[in-house]
Amino acid sequence: MANDQPIPIRDLPVHGLVDKVAMAITAANRIILGKETQIRLALVCLITGGHLLIEDIPGVGKTMLAQSLAHLLGLSYQRIQFTSDLLPADIIGASIYERQSGEFRFHPGPIFAHLVLADEVNRATPKAQSALLEAMEERQVTVDGVTRPLPQPFFVIATQNPLHQVGTFPLPESQLDRFLMCIGLGYPGEQAERELLRGRDRRELLRDLKPVLNAPELMSLRSAAFDLHVSDALLDYLQALVRHTRESPRYENGLSPRAAIAFKHAAQAWALLMGRAGVIPEDLQAVLPGVVGHRLRMQATHESGTPAAVAKELLEAVPIP
Repeated sequence: MANDQPIPIRDLPVHGLVDKVAMAITAANRIILGKETQIRLALVCLITGGHLLIEDIPGVGKTMLAQSLAHLLGLSYQRIQFTSDLLPADIIGASIYERQSGEFRFHPGPIFAHLVLADEVNRATPKAQSALLEAMEERQVTVDGVTRPLPQPFFVIATQNPLHQVGTFPLPESQLDRFLMCIGLGYPGEQAERELLRGRDRRELLRDLKPVLNAPELMSLRSAAFDLHVSDALLDYLQALVRHTRESPRYENGLSPRAAIAFKHAAQAWALLMGRAGVIPEDLQAVLPGVVGHRLRMQATHESGTPAAVAKELLEAVPIP
């Protein structure tokens, strides 16, 4: 493993697009201060075509991050405010009878956008939450027996309030697994917060953002990421991490094969963003907390920890082969 050498990004045909992603990260850093790692992880989700769950308290910039990425990547954007009275038709749309034509006409809901922000997703009832499942997994919705494809690319960024807050409905494991990653933003550092207090309103800065990429370029980046070299030794390390979650008595359930594939794809996209044409162990380690934190549940006899703590423990338990 130690002999694997990263290949310079200039050797990849999409190196120009990777430079554009770097420009997008720089621009997003001016809006969401002091959170470059979280911005990179969010871009990893978008590059791989995965969905992102952001869990944190209100007011730390979850919505602003989603809006910034939509602006910078040139994606159509819709926001759905999840509330206790939200209906599935409010998400996917409905067929409405039109008197002039004497026919039912389908009116698409806000799910028909490249990037959909499901704001406070755990404040809606399970019935409304489940309306996202087909869209997230199949990239299509079915209304009145008619299947309608969603725009490509299609992403869901969902925000979630901490479960101890009043009026929340926990997402079931089946829906949590649909999200490639779950991250938190946390409070800003002291210097970043000072800049927030002294600087312009974030919404004003958001209006000044210009697209750096577009949807076809994002799809090209996805193909390039999935083509990045992954050595057998690296796969040995990935499988060792996954196997440990299945064999350790600390976890209720181990990582599924779908989670293992998501883990690999996320590491490939992270390597691409870091300027490598091959995946190294540090790429797996960088994305591990976001990929496994919402999928691994500790046994009742063991103390639960944050995603970062769970990932740290896992990395310490499994050496690099």
